[in-house]
Amino acid sequence: MHNDTVRSERGSDKLMTQEDCDNLTWQLFGEPALIETNVYIQKPGAYAMNSLDKTQSGPTLIGMIHLDSLPGSPGFTGDFQHILTHALADASTLVDAGFDSLMVENYNDVPFFSNRVPAVTVASMSRCISAIRIAFPTTPIGVNVLRNDALSALSIAQACGAQYIRVNVLAGASVTDQGLIQSQAADLLRARAAWQSKVRIFADVGVKHAAPLGSSELAPVARDTAYRGLADALIVSGLATGSQTSKADLDTVKKAVPDREIFVGSGVTLNNFDPDVADGFIIGTSIKTDGRVCSKKARQIVVRRNHG
Repeated sequence: MHNDTVRSERGSDKLMTQEDCDNLTWQLFGEPALIETNVYIQKPGAYAMNSLDKTQSGPTLIGMIHLDSLPGSPGFTGDFQHILTHALADASTLVDAGFDSLMVENYNDVPFFSNRVPAVTVASMSRCISAIRIAFPTTPIGVNVLRNDALSALSIAQACGAQYIRVNVLAGASVTDQGLIQSQAADLLRARAAWQSKVRIFADVGVKHAAPLGSSELAPVARDTAYRGLADALIVSGLATGSQTSKADLDTVKKAVPDREIFVGSGVTLNNFDPDVADGFIIGTSIKTDGRVCSKKARQIVVRRNHG
């Protein structure tokens, strides 16, 4: 049997093409999502490639989807449909504004676990990301399972068709409000190899809300993260969520690791956005109003990127 066909029924000789499968998925999941959430949904087609390639020149813009408190977390309201509605609406706003990619994280599951999250968190994030993938089949998606559950992030990405994950501490160790967070590289890279996964690993260098245990010099940390932790791309952030990232820190990391893409991980606003300082920007808090992505703010960032 060819890879682009599947049997429609067990034991049947009738085959479904990949287009048939896409259309069936659209009928089962796309239309209900459209009706319930009133969001823009891409037509079914080829799924996003395992990259962040785009037609628009300039740096990559990654928009954050901060999921509402998930089941199992103290803030969960008991209404999962509400979580899905908000996630799909934010995704729609970001895609319609012109963002290149979406990153989904359990932002409101405070207080966070330092490492492995419960199974219910993995299941809940998988459901949300699957819905986003079905609604936006050509948009690259990233996964971040806070605070540092890299294996769960990789599992979700692999199962749901996401393109990359974010790992807060891939190499070394950091002291955080969750306690000590340590390297995930050995287990993560072996799992990716065993699963023959093409999911890319974006790793923080000097992650926010943390203090490194050991050297705080960014250059050696960046080199260890890239060449010993085998990160595919590096993220440089400010001290906390919403804090502006230092241009000097970006320059240090770019000089230390010239063969990796460098992303700004925090503090990007319309007033300080400089498209020339990095390969990409992860943007969340500054484009939101009352916790939801604001279309006007998101579009302003895209216009600044496109036209300077």
